[in-house]
Amino acid sequence: MGSRISPIDFADAPARPRPLDVRWIHGSPSAKHNTDPDIQVHAYDEHTFILRQNMAIDYEAPFLFLLMGNTRAVLIDTGATASPQFLPLRRVVDELVRSWLARHPRADYQLLVLHTHPHGDHVAGDGQFADRPDTTVVGAERAAAWPYFGFDDRPESVAQVDLGGRVLECLATPGHHDASVTFYDRWTGILLTGDTVYPGRLYIQDWPAFRRTIDRLIDFCDERTITHILGCHIEMTRRPGVDYPVRTVYQPEEPPLQMTTGHLREIRAALDEIGDQPARRAFPLFILCPT
Repeated sequence: MGSRISPIDFADAPARPRPLDVRWIHGSPSAKHNTDPDIQVHAYDEHTFILRQNMAIDYEAPFLFLLMGNTRAVLIDTGATASPQFLPLRRVVDELVRSWLARHPRADYQLLVLHTHPHGDHVAGDGQFADRPDTTVVGAERAAAWPYFGFDDRPESVAQVDLGGRVLECLATPGHHDASVTFYDRWTGILLTGDTVYPGRLYIQDWPAFRRTIDRLIDFCDERTITHILGCHIEMTRRPGVDYPVRTVYQPEEPPLQMTTGHLREIRAALDEIGDQPARRAFPLFILCPT
């Protein structure tokens, strides 16, 4: 592959949890006087980066994920803002890739852009990568994403995306959106659940599909090492069952982003408690919200 150093062995040891006691940027009382960076970058490890968009730019403040492999990197989701002036996502990603390549030189290094689902706060930055060299942007809509993963013919399959020794397992997980995809990174043990599971309002487009998805995620996790479950938002407060109102731009009492497989079982129990007739119901770390 033209590297001047040995390839990184992303399968050399079982995934182990790393601390995620991060103080995420969480807005300010006055957006006009906000001093947070446009994008916060947290290096989970040398090859894994968690990004959060500034809440003053867009109240959704989504999380994005950049994972580096031997031959290519993947960016999962592109944020809630199209303008590079307000969300300089490509610049930040290019800087992270350039810095990583300085430590791990490789020729012809590629970037793959994937999505958890096609809602606007997860795809708005796609255009920033349209003319980037050595880059493939896979559309988030079901007609584009599912054929890429092979889900159109086999929706129950587990697809694999190889970044060069670092393999992501990908699952079709409809319920929040019919095109939703969940990603499992074998290297870190992190499950990336988009808007399907996170500490906040779980908007459910299709109640039976969401129930099947939660069952599938529980079964999937039972067979793997899961260090953290990371969604794309934080909307709850630290008070059990209490969320921040929609469009809040200052959330000083956020709980941690990371969740556990135990929370998957709590969601499943909550679905059982509500039954087959969808209803909005608050639980300590999430709120089920049929749409």
